[in-house]
Amino acid sequence: MSQPDWDHLRYFLALHDAGTLSGAARAAGVEHTTVARRIDALETALAVKLFDRFPRGWSLTAAGKALVPHARKMEENLHGLMRAASGSAALSGKVRVSAPPALSAYLLAPRLKTALLRLPGIELDLRGEARETDLMRRESDIALRFKRPDAPGLAVRALTTIAYGLYASPDYLAARAPEQWEFVGYDELMQETPQQQWLEKVRDGRRYCLRSNDLGALYQAALGGCGVAVLPEYLFDLRRGGLAPIDTPACPVKRKLWIVMHEDVRRAAQVRAVADELIALFTSAGRS
Repeated sequence: MSQPDWDHLRYFLALHDAGTLSGAARAAGVEHTTVARRIDALETALAVKLFDRFPRGWSLTAAGKALVPHARKMEENLHGLMRAASGSAALSGKVRVSAPPALSAYLLAPRLKTALLRLPGIELDLRGEARETDLMRRESDIALRFKRPDAPGLAVRALTTIAYGLYASPDYLAARAPEQWEFVGYDELMQETPQQQWLEKVRDGRRYCLRSNDLGALYQAALGGCGVAVLPEYLFDLRRGGLAPIDTPACPVKRKLWIVMHEDVRRAAQVRAVADELIALFTSAGRS
């Protein structure tokens, strides 16, 4: 075994995050043969097989899965070193971050204090937007999305997985048997989301008492005792009080959250610094 080249590990993470050679190549801005060659070199250096090669794609071996957290830690440390070398205090300017409205309000905003203290020269423009902003036209510098884009020229990385469940106020559940439940759910603008499609099956003909295109409104309605809602677990984990989880039926929906930047934009020091802070935020949240 010899010491691996960091660049090989970078391509290893790119392939893990993208899931395909072509996706990793797009994210890295290289040909897919370059990604394959780097992975081969890493396996040779470590004397271990990291991926099984199948006609329809590459799959991590047990050894490959074991390497992921160590490679990720090296990546985080390298980004930290680069920030320290460039001097975070010297970073300045506005960085626009677009994310789904409820995620911006309930998950990001309450956890940004430490990141903002580390980036005193940066003004963060946090935009809660249901639509997908056009990164090619610089409508935002960084986007957090539930749908993985496949357009060329974009750098994409998986941040975390969001789980969902059924919730209602304890008083509401105490006063009604399950067959008497009413539901609060998305309107027709958001009916294609997987959690709403699952709710359609679960309600089994029972009434919607309220619909909205705003997840925050559905959360507040459930909190106020209007009915039963399917919500991301992070809303319940905030411990704001008032909601009770419904264990049966269990919601199978788990949605990946992606961080997306244009390749040209992410080279800007202030954008890279904010992206690193967001990645660190979700990494630490996952550990806790």
